[in-house]
Amino acid sequence: MTQRLNYAQLSPEHFKGLMAFSNEIKKGSIEQSILDLVDIRASQINGCTFCLDMHSKEARMHEERPLRLHHVAAWRGSTLFSPRERAALAWTEALTKLSDGGVADDLYEKVRGQFSEKELSDLTFQVMAINAWNRVSIAVKAVPGSADKAFGLDKAGLK
Repeated sequence: MTQRLNYAQLSPEHFKGLMAFSNEIKKGSIEQSILDLVDIRASQINGCTFCLDMHSKEARMHEERPLRLHHVAAWRGSTLFSPRERAALAWTEALTKLSDGGVADDLYEKVRGQFSEKELSDLTFQVMAINAWNRVSIAVKAVPGSADKAFGLDKAGLK
């Protein structure tokens, strides 16, 4: 499998801007473990193998437990996630699969019970960022694992 085009090279200003945006979010109010879960769940929903590969490796490097990674796709039926993590996963799904009616008020209230307004704002930007990365990676058919060395993901011990 070969990538269709090198978007980072062809549009470096946009790539650098999206990378800076993504890196800035990591400095926000949301803990890394939730950011990892959000990236993985959105990538699963969107079918982005490149991003799913990347963020699963990152999560392992952040010491996420393998069993929890296996449960992300079926988080609703799993007992391995805290109420805060469950709220983040529900928010991720709602924003990734936008319905005609938008985000339901009851979901918003449930998520607000776990996150401050600032945290919810930061979480929303994280969902926006991963969805942008998913879309570009899917469009160009980014090859899973092809950026491992550049991002230090070869140290994750996953092949």
